Amino acid sequence: MEKINRNPGGKPSVPPVASGPAGELDMTPIWLAVIVVFVTIMLLWVWKRKRSARTDVLLTGLCDSGKTLLFSQLVLGEEKESFTSIKENLGVLQTTSGELRLVDIPGHERLRGKFFDQYKNLTKAVIFVVDSVTVQKEIRDVADFLYTILADKAIANLPVVILCNKQDETLAKGDGVIKSLLEKEINLVRQTRTSQLESVDPQSTDAVYLGRPDKDFEFGQLSQKVQLVACSAKEPQIDDVVAFLDSL
Repeated sequence: MEKINRNPGGKPSVPPVASGPAGELDMTPIWLAVIVVFVTIMLLWVWKRKRSARTDVLLTGLCDSGKTLLFSQLVLGEEKESFTSIKENLGVLQTTSGELRLVDIPGHERLRGKFFDQYKNLTKAVIFVVDSVTVQKEIRDVADFLYTILADKAIANLPVVILCNKQDETLAKGDGVIKSLLEKEINLVRQTRTSQLESVDPQSTDAVYLGRPDKDFEFGQLSQKVQLVACSAKEPQIDDVVAFLDSL
């Protein structure tokens, strides 16, 4: 019969459990937990970065400027009949530098701000389309919307192309004339907006002032690169637009 050694108190003695060499704790579970946490953090970082990556090119401007026709030429390679849109058009564009998503947002005054805010943080570049025939008549509205875009912090360091469309038409203004018209009108817009902000809150530090306060406005004063390009989406004469997209 097997004998059980008892201690003086009469209870069976339990042999000590070994915890490793020289009584050290087993660190394997702890290191495994650290690795799992690290991998989880890295996966979340990659996922968040992928979601916030700028992959869009925003196509914007007033109604009837030719945005949607340009969108069709770039994405489909052909002219499609277009109507006044109440929602955005999305299309994938293959360029020499990779894949871009082209976002054509409605030009209607009541819609364009909503869609601009929706996509501005995903935007890699902005193409602002101007009707070269009616630009002088609509200059206030064109300049006001363009000012809103250029003054937005989400666009501050992004390339912007002002596309002078409909150059195939006889009464179209050249890109040099349009540049002068826009600079002069934006100069007035910024004065108006600054006055409005000061009347609401003289101590406001959130106001974005385009250009140099001691100079009349010029596009060359901005932090982002702004260029004017003449084109015709109808002809189509869009080689310079394609070259710009390839450079992104």
